[in-house]
Amino acid sequence: MNTSMIVLLAGGLGLFIFGMKMMGDGLEQAAGSRLKRLLEILTENRLMGLLVGAIVTAIVQSSSATTVMVVGFVNAGIMTLGQAVGVIMGANIGTTMTAFLISLNLTDIAPIIVFIGVGLVFFSKRKTVKSIGEILVGFGILFIGMGFMSDAMKPLRSNEGFQRILISMSHPILGVLAGTIMTVILQSSSASVGILQALAAQGLIGLDSSLPILFGMNIGTCITAILASIGTSVNAKRTAFMHLSIKVIGTSIFMLAIALGVPFVDLILRISPSNPMSQIANAHIAFNVITAAILLPFGNSIVSLSKKVLHGMNGKPDERGLIYLDKHILETPPIAIAQILKEVNRMADLAVENVRLAMDAFFQREQAIIDEVYKKEEIINFLNQEITHYLVMCNGLGLPESDLHVISGLYHVVNDIERIGDHAENLTEYAEYSIENNLTFSDIAIDDLNEMYQKVMEMLDDTVHALKERDHELAELVMKEEEVIDTLKDRLRKSHIERLNAQLCSANAGVIFLDIVTNFERIADHATNVAQSVLDEGRTRNY
Repeated sequence: MNTSMIVLLAGGLGLFIFGMKMMGDGLEQAAGSRLKRLLEILTENRLMGLLVGAIVTAIVQSSSATTVMVVGFVNAGIMTLGQAVGVIMGANIGTTMTAFLISLNLTDIAPIIVFIGVGLVFFSKRKTVKSIGEILVGFGILFIGMGFMSDAMKPLRSNEGFQRILISMSHPILGVLAGTIMTVILQSSSASVGILQALAAQGLIGLDSSLPILFGMNIGTCITAILASIGTSVNAKRTAFMHLSIKVIGTSIFMLAIALGVPFVDLILRISPSNPMSQIANAHIAFNVITAAILLPFGNSIVSLSKKVLHGMNGKPDERGLIYLDKHILETPPIAIAQILKEVNRMADLAVENVRLAMDAFFQREQAIIDEVYKKEEIINFLNQEITHYLVMCNGLGLPESDLHVISGLYHVVNDIERIGDHAENLTEYAEYSIENNLTFSDIAIDDLNEMYQKVMEMLDDTVHALKERDHELAELVMKEEEVIDTLKDRLRKSHIERLNAQLCSANAGVIFLDIVTNFERIADHATNVAQSVLDEGRTRNY
């Protein structure tokens, strides 16, 4: 291969991949956010999952993108492994759309398609029309790139060295290996299948020799999901493994069937006898559809296999890390916001639990409970940092105004929850000090603290419920409960001073008493702020 051929091939491949992505982005924008919401409403019905996976992948023009989303969803707890199986198989079918489009061989009219698309993009003010223009531009560029690749390969028909390479790849195992490596490098099965179609169009490779390479390309596309699963939960890793196992099993079935004399090649040739590009496309479609048809009923077995291979882990989420958030979730903004809310709710539950544990430690004088509070406080601080990080990233996703307002409110909510956790830690320190210094409190003081503690816990429970359910009536109640807490604080301080004057309690115990009351009042203030955020969000959505 001379320099000009390499440049032409590289340029064609670049245009092909760019056109494919541009077309996918345009289709995705035209479909709107509802496209990816389909993945959120999946049931255990694997057939439905298969259909949804196929539709989404046909739109975004990338099975890797869909599979990465699925890995993210499983990691975030949105989707189960059982649901993921069907979606992955559907994604494998949906990705065959690109090869089918290529087989239409519209290279001659591609410039006209690009011209029309550019006109729609530049001269239309409607967003939907602009998206259609982007689809057309991407579609045209894809075929122009395909034409470049095909032209680059024409001289190879007389190249003896290249012919020897192709002959060596006629061996099934070598063919599968070559296809796998090619797709791993390109990280796009559509691009590698497009190159294979270009080779076939120039008569450089027949269908017999193409099939093992094609099967290998299907295996190679798993690399993206495998890379995406690094650093994720065990179930996310199992999802990537299921993707790989489906492709490997499918390839094994087809290779064995062809070796045993199943006339797969003859069938494809009958469907499209005179179009090598269509032959590749039809074989690609048949491979993924038949594989899905065979393996879909064995979805539970594939899930079980993934658990056996990754048997060293139980798949339970680690309380110390993120449970509902994953970096790939950001590719689906509507779902990302819902997951952020879940993680915020979890953080709120931890903060409220820590207040409860802190007072249990105070009343029961248990060091073990104190240690538990400190551990949970570390988790709360971690969640504060990570959730805030995700909120910052969400701000740059081009979200609608209503969603941006939700994100803005969550900044404050997360901060207030973290401050409630800090006050729980303060309460724990007072409990620890009381134990170490053997402080005693009068029965009246204990009763007063317990009274305020119960009122604060009622307020916190109402706050968390209002946050989770976006309950505006309950949020209004929280605002009123804060007034009760303030009144109670003043009464307890007054009665405490009276006890000090009557010498019914020690000065050290009295300081701790006042500090606890103050922290209760501050906790109530932060709870009020959270409730106010819920009310503000409701007012914004009503405008």
